[in-house]
Amino acid sequence: MQKRNTQQRRHAIIRLLADKGEVSVDSLSRLFDTSEVTIRKDLAELERNGLLLRRYGGAVPVPSELVPPVQEEEQVSKRKIAIARCAAGLIRDHYRLIIDSGSTTAALIPELAQRRGLVVMTNSLVVAAALRELENEPTLLMTGGTWDPHSESFQGQVAEQVLRSYDFDQLFIGAAGIDPARGTTTFNELIGLSRVMAEVSREVIVLAESHKVGRRIPNLELPWTSIDVLVTDSGLAGDVQQQIEQQGVQVICAPDNLE
Repeated sequence: MQKRNTQQRRHAIIRLLADKGEVSVDSLSRLFDTSEVTIRKDLAELERNGLLLRRYGGAVPVPSELVPPVQEEEQVSKRKIAIARCAAGLIRDHYRLIIDSGSTTAALIPELAQRRGLVVMTNSLVVAAALRELENEPTLLMTGGTWDPHSESFQGQVAEQVLRSYDFDQLFIGAAGIDPARGTTTFNELIGLSRVMAEVSREVIVLAESHKVGRRIPNLELPWTSIDVLVTDSGLAGDVQQQIEQQGVQVICAPDNLE
């Protein structure tokens, strides 16, 4: 089979999962004529978007009612950009930031080009590389720690200790799911670092698309008491927005046509 571009390959992986019920990294690598490293990145990104669950050596589907339609992916991507632009409006020159791993938080990086004197801590190599590409190049700090291929980020006690050595103005963090009654949720059981990030930040800002609201995901990552702002898109239902705001959280809905 000829190599496909990234999005086509990921769509095909979801279809294979629906047909077979399980896929392996080895078989996908051979099928798409690409490296196992690339396939693992595909599976990690699809899991971050709630489209599958990774297992040792491969992946299995999540329940069908939790999966957003594949054809909406382009619109979701536009929503991520709109969310990132709104979130960037909360940042001031010379702020000290934490930017967690994830595709929505990574979308924030190009929006930092107009800010000066930023200090940014991250546990993500992807975020770090993007920061280095900025012309104004913020001061970059890395958590270090143990590399977790499941979340494609550094985790663990070393990372937590490094974070506790600093204080920050803002944390920008994504979410696999949003429970309007409880807070943000995740498939990943490694939630300790997220909570430390929140502890050492004056303001905690969650970036998440509205279709993640209501997903039945088992692990509570951050309770609403730890969150100050939710930046999402215009698809958030009014009653859900009100329920979240009653938890003391400011909700910002990015317009679809944000320039």
